[in-house]
Amino acid sequence: MTQHTSRLCKGYLTKKESDGVLHQMTVSVVDGLYLGNIRDSENRESLSQNNITHILSVYNNAKPVLEDMTYLCIHAADASSQNLSQHFKESIRFIHECRLNGGACLVHCLAGVSRSTTMVVAYLMTVTTYSWEECLSAVKAVRSFVGPNYGFQQQLQEYQMNQVTEYRAWLRASFCHSPFKDQEQVGALLNQYIEQQQQENQRRGGDQGWMNQASSVYPLPYNAYNGSGGNR
Repeated sequence: MTQHTSRLCKGYLTKKESDGVLHQMTVSVVDGLYLGNIRDSENRESLSQNNITHILSVYNNAKPVLEDMTYLCIHAADASSQNLSQHFKESIRFIHECRLNGGACLVHCLAGVSRSTTMVVAYLMTVTTYSWEECLSAVKAVRSFVGPNYGFQQQLQEYQMNQVTEYRAWLRASFCHSPFKDQEQVGALLNQYIEQQQQENQRRGGDQGWMNQASSVYPLPYNAYNGSGGNR
């Protein structure tokens, strides 16, 4: 076992919603990258079925659990004041090295909603040319209830404005040419999400109020993240 050390507009999940989220299964985002919750990270059958070799754990007191997995454990609360962006580079490297070496990486927090989603979105932004809003929408296509808290959304916004170009260049310089079709796969997920939203709008009878609510998740005002989150 190898160890590396180092909500959204809707608001918090109710207990019933949280219980439902914890029963959701691991989802594939792009080739070799999975998103899930803490139960998924301990489910040997699911890990084996998805050929997962690496686990990025992002939650309070994160620690290695399974002997045959390679871990990156980041101790972080789901609070708007939590600085996740300081861990973007090591997380991106961890995921990318795993994929290039033929492995698959599961990124998880407790519920697979906020912290882990933030890390996945940051990675997708770096390996594609899509914005953080587009990458988050792409993830929503396969895991509809995800949503980084206000602070994490702001950090993704700042990453897009100030660092992502540098990180893309760093990734290209540090690793061999990527064999993955991440740009195309994220684009397909984004189209899938748009279709899902259109279908939902039709189901609701063209309720413009619902569409406005759905689209109000982002972009955020610059200081919209002063509240604090829970411990998902």
